[in-house]
Amino acid sequence: MTGAGRADPSGSAPQNRPGRLGVGVIGAGRVGAVLGAALRNAGHAVTGVHAVSEASRTRAEALLPEVPVLEIPEILRRSELVLLAVPDDALPGLVAGLAEAGHFQTGHLVVHTSGRHGVSVLDPVRAAGAIPLAVHPAMSFTGLSLDLARLQDCMFGVTADAVVLPVAQALVVEMGGEPAVIREQDRGTYHAALSHASNHLVTLTAQSAQLLASIGVERTDRMLAPLMSASLENSLANGDGALTGPVARGDVGTVRRHLEVLAGLADSGTLPADVGQAYRAMARATAQRALARGALSESAVAELLDALSH
Repeated sequence: MTGAGRADPSGSAPQNRPGRLGVGVIGAGRVGAVLGAALRNAGHAVTGVHAVSEASRTRAEALLPEVPVLEIPEILRRSELVLLAVPDDALPGLVAGLAEAGHFQTGHLVVHTSGRHGVSVLDPVRAAGAIPLAVHPAMSFTGLSLDLARLQDCMFGVTADAVVLPVAQALVVEMGGEPAVIREQDRGTYHAALSHASNHLVTLTAQSAQLLASIGVERTDRMLAPLMSASLENSLANGDGALTGPVARGDVGTVRRHLEVLAGLADSGTLPADVGQAYRAMARATAQRALARGALSESAVAELLDALSH
């Protein structure tokens, strides 16, 4: 790894590490295949990839051409750095099983990409002298080559023991990203924040597009993109100060009309009920935030909440 050292698991200062690492990728999902490609672009050699599904194999062929698809024990045998890009819930069992089978080696860099977990989930690798690192990209992946360009503007949540933290940070920089140190005890909060922002944005966007499509708007993306882009920019710059719309203004009549429309669409089967449910939940939260910043009076919020409860 250029500019980084090989960490001694005994806790002493890092030793010099060769500039090129053998990287094994376990999990050729959208994240694993892209990060494996990014590390290869940074000069490392991808020794093997574990891909089970047809989609994963296709993705590996596209992003990691000529890299052999191997079983996990063989990948660990060939590699100095092992990238575990598997679902959050699958990670603890995978790590424990591989450790129990004796597949980790002294000096192995074991890097997982889970947002939820820090390095404690990798405790089983320590007994073998391997070095645990948590490196999570704060980005939504498509699993396509365009993600490589997006990494250049991406922050990574990094958690590692102090002695090897520079190694994790250097890996992120090599992939084109910017590391942000997240404490072990803060990983849950970190991941909840990112999931709330990204996953629920997708849900809200899809629901809004459904509403527009139900009245015949063909280019829902074209209609929503300027509005949503401006709202995102404003909210990132101004926080709750960017609140606007009928809820933030206390326009109870408008909110009641929205609820009537959404209920009617759900009753007719035109749209699923989750649209109205999400509207109510977000409107309640918006009203409370408008109250907290002094944009609405308590009486106005009470009237809004009453309308939203029916």
